[in-house]
Amino acid sequence: MHYPLFLVVALIFSSLVVQSVVGANASTGFGVELIHRDSPASPFYNASLTSTEILRKNYLRSMSRLKHFQSLIDQNAIQTAVIPSGGSYLMKLSFGTPPVEYFAIADTGSDLIWIQCLPCGRCYQQGSSPFDPRASSTYKTLPCGSDSCQALRLKQCTSTNDCQYTYRYGDRESFTVGTLSTDTLTFDSSDGKKAAFPTSIFGCGHINQGRFRSPSAGLVGLGGGPLSLVSQISTQIDNRFSYCLVPHTSSSSGKLLFGQEAVISRPGSVSTPLITKTPPTFYFLSLEGVSIGDKTAQPGSSQGNIIIDSGTTLTLLESNFYNSLETIVKDTIGAAPVQEPSGTFSLCYGAETNINVPEMVFHFSGADLHLQPVNTFRTMGGLQCMLIVPSDSLSIFGNYAQINFQVEYDLQKRTVSFAPTDCTKQ
Repeated sequence: MHYPLFLVVALIFSSLVVQSVVGANASTGFGVELIHRDSPASPFYNASLTSTEILRKNYLRSMSRLKHFQSLIDQNAIQTAVIPSGGSYLMKLSFGTPPVEYFAIADTGSDLIWIQCLPCGRCYQQGSSPFDPRASSTYKTLPCGSDSCQALRLKQCTSTNDCQYTYRYGDRESFTVGTLSTDTLTFDSSDGKKAAFPTSIFGCGHINQGRFRSPSAGLVGLGGGPLSLVSQISTQIDNRFSYCLVPHTSSSSGKLLFGQEAVISRPGSVSTPLITKTPPTFYFLSLEGVSIGDKTAQPGSSQGNIIIDSGTTLTLLESNFYNSLETIVKDTIGAAPVQEPSGTFSLCYGAETNINVPEMVFHFSGADLHLQPVNTFRTMGGLQCMLIVPSDSLSIFGNYAQINFQVEYDLQKRTVSFAPTDCTKQ
């Protein structure tokens, strides 16, 4: 079958999905493990990589996602889907009846759920057989006239009237092409029960090429657009989800929670409004400044000026904002910075300097978030480098900064809440 390449943009349709839940009670919710790709617990783990190599890879992923986000926001740019190499946390889920389990990248910066499927025109190696829709008794393709197919800005009808999708990615070499479909998605809840969602919409990918890597078999979009997992099951999860990210070197897993399980109940939590902007995929917050002691760096404007994203590793700040913060960090630490040989990181110190990394307070609208050294600096080789870097365009609050916080998204109240947590003990 020939699959022409075109770009896909999801529009909002209120009638996309009618879901039912099996084995998951909306009043209590459910949770799944969330594993960082560089953790010893991850199937991606490569013990031969040094901390320097890991950090540089994370930097490149962050820069790729920055370009992708900017292309979606820029009205004059070609709109593309999420950068596949940007996903940093994995989750397990099963497709079909009987359920077949896979690892997929969990990503708050994208919407579409997709999985590699047979027959494969071109598929990357994933460590297990791609999903076989013929073996599932509940699998169905979606016709071109369906509401979900119409939600795609551009679509292609096959000779059998199936809805065909194409997502081309921002690195200009990665893409997935396949059939928009429905089937049962099943999650192993942390309470030992199964949470099953029949007739979930996903892409059954028959041509998947580029920078995708084994053993991930696809992507699970957790963004705000209509085709994302959280949008499709919103009524069953009380319009809320949360995650708790463990340090990247931890051998334990974090948690991705849905429904009432996601509610932050511990003291010390703070909340900030979600700002509605285009595209709806992204979660925008308002960052009013960053303080160290009595000194504060401020952005040029604060309304909806930063995206919170679980798939971007580093935190990126608009250049002038970053420069102000870097000056404060240098003045506070006092020691002489060291040039990082690759030029990847803007501010580094020699590991033998034994610097005292200061607490940084990110002042979101209505919420002061106190970041510890694990969120802002990391040792790489013989250097200690700041995990905040300058950006020529967007600001992104990345996943290093979110480590050891439970982060709750309440999509009904339109808020994001943070609670300091030892995520290794969740």
